[in-house]
Amino acid sequence: MSLINHTHDTSLTSWVASANTLNNDFPIQNLPFAIFRRKGSQEAFRGAVAIGDQVVDLAALASLGLYDGAVQKALVNASKPQLNDLMAMEQSTWSALRCALSAALATGSEHQAKLESILIAQADIEFDLPCRIGDYTDFYTSINHATTIGSIFRPENPLLPNYKWVPIGYHGRSSSITVSGKDFHRPCGQTKAPAATEPSFGPCKRLDYEMEVGIYIGAGNEMGEAIDIDQADQHIFGMCLFNDWSARDIQGWEYQPLGPFLAKNFASTVSPWIITNEALAPYREAWSRDAADPQPLPYLDSEQNSALGSYDVQLEVTLQTAKMREEGQAGQKITRTSFNHSYWTVAQMVAHHTVNGCNLQPGDFFGSGTQSGPSLDQVGSMMELTGAGKNSFTLENGESRVFLEDGDAVIMSGFCEKAGAARIGFGEVRSTILPAKA
Repeated sequence: MSLINHTHDTSLTSWVASANTLNNDFPIQNLPFAIFRRKGSQEAFRGAVAIGDQVVDLAALASLGLYDGAVQKALVNASKPQLNDLMAMEQSTWSALRCALSAALATGSEHQAKLESILIAQADIEFDLPCRIGDYTDFYTSINHATTIGSIFRPENPLLPNYKWVPIGYHGRSSSITVSGKDFHRPCGQTKAPAATEPSFGPCKRLDYEMEVGIYIGAGNEMGEAIDIDQADQHIFGMCLFNDWSARDIQGWEYQPLGPFLAKNFASTVSPWIITNEALAPYREAWSRDAADPQPLPYLDSEQNSALGSYDVQLEVTLQTAKMREEGQAGQKITRTSFNHSYWTVAQMVAHHTVNGCNLQPGDFFGSGTQSGPSLDQVGSMMELTGAGKNSFTLENGESRVFLEDGDAVIMSGFCEKAGAARIGFGEVRSTILPAKA
């Protein structure tokens, strides 16, 4: 079932002039959600929707009394310090709220005068996590990444035999997920050099980023009741950019036999905006599996998934070193890829996660796993970019890197564009590495 409707019309413009500018992330066809307050204030955090370089204060909008029924209830739920209650509502209600916001912000809207008074410049706000993330699951959906990393850790058997049969994932730690702009200290832990007889303790020496797409779950399911693959859209609220930082040397020592632990739970960073699943509808594409590979089992397969399972989200990573920052440089783009390289679809992740009866809840979070394309300029981590640290790369200002250094900021951005659809963006996710604590 397609989620495309009149809110995606490319002829729509907004009375907010900045929303109509070329390559703006937040045109009227986007309308993403976040949690915000004015910078430096003691205001309560509450929901917002982005339009151009402004936000609509949803608590203020709810107080205007312009709407009733499901739309007003959705606005009230979006006025809270977290979006979980909005996310728990039915997909049809999310869509009704989007339609109401689109009409209110469109050129010629009868509500323009009232909404002008509740706009706030994005430059004047700060963000919090958009929701309470109860559980976090990190998937491993890029076969390019999995094969490359597997060849480093298991050169004799890079891609394990279950990879092409089952969406691989592990349960991560939600408490250390923070919103863009929150910096973190280099983690410490146990590592073991190949020639050493015993491990040592100290700061991570091989700190890495992982470029991922984050998926927010909306309405959940009852324990024991699986979500059918064709019903996944009823449960996917939206997506964001996700940097799932990784301590590669800690990971190399600890990951067997149970997988990621301290190498992955020290920090993960999300972009503040949730791009709704409905906003992403025009950029969905056909998905298929190579005929030579095992085809998905029936619960992971459907005509709808084949027709619309893939999302063409362009993903970019920029590295800004401390020296660049001191010299006023924005940073250097080091990679670009697309989410459409993913071996497994979002609907398959949802279906597989619940097929055993696992109950998802509003605000639960999936990481897509590091997204890498087939070529070196499309890889989603420095582990791949440098061949596990064997090959340094030189930046345009003459600095070189093997892994990330203290003071480095990693900035990830994303956008969707195609003929016949408006370009929409994800904003950015940014964080800077601070020195390890003693």
